[in-house]
Amino acid sequence: MDRLDAMKVLLAAVETRSLSAAARRLGMPLATVSRKVADLEAHLRTRLLIRSSRQLVLTDAGRAFVDASRVILEKLDEAERAAAGEYSAPRGELTVTAPVVFGRLHVLPVVVEFLKAYPEINLRLSLSDRQVNLVEDHIDVAIRIGNLPDSNMIATKVGSIRRAAYASPAYLARHGTPQKPEDLAGHDCITFEGFASPAVWTFMRSRKEIAVPVRSRLSVTTAEAAVDAAVAELGVTRILSYQAARAIAAGDLQVVLEAFEPLQWPVSVIHIAQGPTPLKLRAFLDFAVPKLRERMG
Repeated sequence: MDRLDAMKVLLAAVETRSLSAAARRLGMPLATVSRKVADLEAHLRTRLLIRSSRQLVLTDAGRAFVDASRVILEKLDEAERAAAGEYSAPRGELTVTAPVVFGRLHVLPVVVEFLKAYPEINLRLSLSDRQVNLVEDHIDVAIRIGNLPDSNMIATKVGSIRRAAYASPAYLARHGTPQKPEDLAGHDCITFEGFASPAVWTFMRSRKEIAVPVRSRLSVTTAEAAVDAAVAELGVTRILSYQAARAIAAGDLQVVLEAFEPLQWPVSVIHIAQGPTPLKLRAFLDFAVPKLRERMG
């Protein structure tokens, strides 16, 4: 039995919470994944996983073994990177994640420039509005919008984003322009489920946050859909400023209730705190941070 390979399979099963998901991640048949875990348990003469119909649960022995395996595999990966020269020259693989629209508008152009400057680095750009776990999903760098919780991550602020309400000039001509947040009760609203509560929008008045219920005529799951619906004169929407930038520039949308906008959200580049930083990661941070700051103006 290849114990290192079995450790990797076990970690994939724990991180994805199922043997079938681990099989998909690793590109292995489900039967092979199940056999490798079973062989590892037989070798250790102890039960590592309790398999239920819904998910996998680690035993106490399994939890201790997974923690130790993670350390061993990280050390092995670090040794392999060092041997491959990642600490002597910027080369290797990088994975970067960012929100969908922000990533397409701002991160992708920076990535293209970076790859032209560093031909020995390959990069995977994962665009998702879901906050991924950098450790479990093997992410090197993440661009996050919003206040960050305390963690062992290293964060560098690159700018700020406004949260604003928008509507098309034609819609406002027909229905009137809201002058205060409470006026939204008389308007059709397009809510975006990317915000914490699509049924309640928050604004600021006299330096205090106020919550205003809104009537959702249309609820969508992407910012692009919210922009398109607002441009189509369906109602008022509330999104992040960069998501509406093109429609604003084209005159298809305009800001409403600007005097009541909540505090801006920071935009940060984060990565895991570690020992020696691989040169590929240091090269990307040194290249991308000033570029993103410049793009955010």
